[in-house]
Amino acid sequence: MPAKTKPAPNKSIPKSARPAVEDQVESALAWFEQHASKRIRDEMKTRYGITASKAYGVSMANIQLLSKQLGPRHELAAALWETGWYEARTLAAFVEEPERVTQTQMDYWCRDFDNWAICDTVCFKLFDRTPHAWRKVTQWSNKPDELVKRAAFALLASLALHVKGGPEEPFLESLSLIERASDDDRNFVKKAVSWALRAIGTRSRTLHEAALTLAQQLAAAPSGSARWIGKDALKALTKPALIQKLTK
Repeated sequence: MPAKTKPAPNKSIPKSARPAVEDQVESALAWFEQHASKRIRDEMKTRYGITASKAYGVSMANIQLLSKQLGPRHELAAALWETGWYEARTLAAFVEEPERVTQTQMDYWCRDFDNWAICDTVCFKLFDRTPHAWRKVTQWSNKPDELVKRAAFALLASLALHVKGGPEEPFLESLSLIERASDDDRNFVKKAVSWALRAIGTRSRTLHEAALTLAQQLAAAPSGSARWIGKDALKALTKPALIQKLTK
């Protein structure tokens, strides 16, 4: 069983709030230790490819259960993140307050991503609800680091799936980012690029037509990764159930 680790002090937390926050972090880590499972910890790597450097082995259902008990708290999220534990960082994504997240914090957390799961969870459950989401899609899509670049397209996919209504132009414009990244053959990047393309194509008939056109172009591209992305997206975008839904 992993030893319980005392979190490093976070200077961004007001001194008056630190004792209460530190107590909550200690309690959360103890709770993770009590609910840890060697089977889950082993499966994280062998079955799901989650290569977290520090992990207890706690199910997502239990992490979400604890997040509901704690409720939203910006200072707590920051302190949980600093522990470096996979479960604590996942919990941080659930208890963070999106409106209080800064661009600096997003960049800082993104640089800390050490596996695809924490990247996707933070983007899908938190970053897409911040006011800086679109800006980070563009910025991170140009970064060389594999998981930072994945974050750009995981965030784009999350926006496509979660934003209700609104203009279609940002999604249409983002197709150029997808096309540009399609020749990146790194596993975590190309899978996120395909995810973003598929998600955009489910939003409306206009976006479906544009995404389908790009998928067809990529499927015939000389780049192996582009062809994989195009064919993967085509499987989803040509499903009769999706076409029927968009036609309605």
